[in-house]
Amino acid sequence: MKSSSLSAPLLCLSLLALTACGKGKEQGPPQMPPPEVGVIQVQPESSPLTRNLVGRLSAYRSADVRARVAGVLLKRVYDEGTNVKQGQLLFQIDPAPLKATLNAAQASLAQAQATYTNNKITAKRVRELAPKGFVSKSDLDNALAAERSSAAAVQAAQASVQTARINLGYADVTAPIAGRAGQQQVTEGALVGNGEATLLTTVEQTDPLYVNFTMSVDALGQMRRAQSSGNVTLTAQDKASVQVTLPDGSTYPEPGVLDFSDTSVNPATGAVNLRALLPNPKHSLLPGMYVTLKAHLGQQNKVFVIPQAAVQRDTSGTYVMTVGKDSNAKRKNVTTTDMRGGDWIVSDGLVAGDQVVVSGLQKVKDGAPAKASPWHPAPAQGSSAATAPGAAPSGK
Repeated sequence: MKSSSLSAPLLCLSLLALTACGKGKEQGPPQMPPPEVGVIQVQPESSPLTRNLVGRLSAYRSADVRARVAGVLLKRVYDEGTNVKQGQLLFQIDPAPLKATLNAAQASLAQAQATYTNNKITAKRVRELAPKGFVSKSDLDNALAAERSSAAAVQAAQASVQTARINLGYADVTAPIAGRAGQQQVTEGALVGNGEATLLTTVEQTDPLYVNFTMSVDALGQMRRAQSSGNVTLTAQDKASVQVTLPDGSTYPEPGVLDFSDTSVNPATGAVNLRALLPNPKHSLLPGMYVTLKAHLGQQNKVFVIPQAAVQRDTSGTYVMTVGKDSNAKRKNVTTTDMRGGDWIVSDGLVAGDQVVVSGLQKVKDGAPAKASPWHPAPAQGSSAATAPGAAPSGK
């Protein structure tokens, strides 16, 4: 009887313990809800293919004004730093020695012409007498040779006169092109052109200007690959459009035109040299200035515009996180080609309708569930509008 009375309470305790254990297994730890993320649904669109580059301005045409004849520089007849016309007188070299040389050449010409006239008359007379036998054959030959030699002497004297006249014209140094004349390089009274063409000044045409810049081989190859895939459309206007930003950050109002692209890589820089033509009607830009420019290289088709916050990078490359139809996050590796404003242009890795995570990226993992809600840009600072669901934090 004692044994049965003791076993009943023990049986009850065992049942209570088992019941308690069973309840603990059924409840378990509380499950965390999936993180809420802001997403955008991407669709393909068209976007200009641009590159931000640095360029240097150079004159459209630059001509050195040099002394082409030896002499003493008498005076400068232009104002330094002013615009001059083509053919305008800039310097004067002492013409006196050149005039004397011309006079001597003209005298030599007159002497040669007189000799030729005498020899011509003699040759004519000998020709008339030779058939009658009054002169010998040798006398005829000598007369004809003297006539020919004197005629050649006249031509040489004429060339000397022409040379002397040209040199006298070089005494007036004129502008070879229209443009802005620079600083005088030689002072008055100096001997110029003695053995070399002395540099007197430089005239530069500054309307329009050239913008010289380079593009890396990688960027050029990326552009060509996009062209070969049919994702980029190039028109004459697209290839020509170059927008310049001045050193103070302001945008230059006149667009440039791309007019030259080198056919080889510069071995010193490992880049390709390009050049654009930039109007400069007000002469506000000067040769030698460094400027930043945005070159429009074509129109990208079937690309996706993604906010900058959505694009991530790691050792494996560039990627974005998406939320699929099964509400699970998925990593997708993408290829970016350019930036437009604060957005990345993605050319490969996405398809139409993908839900790309923009906010809450730190909460999601590849393959883990996520709750997607539409993402909206944060309102501007000072705005009283409430942040929409999934909006990026305002920074307050």
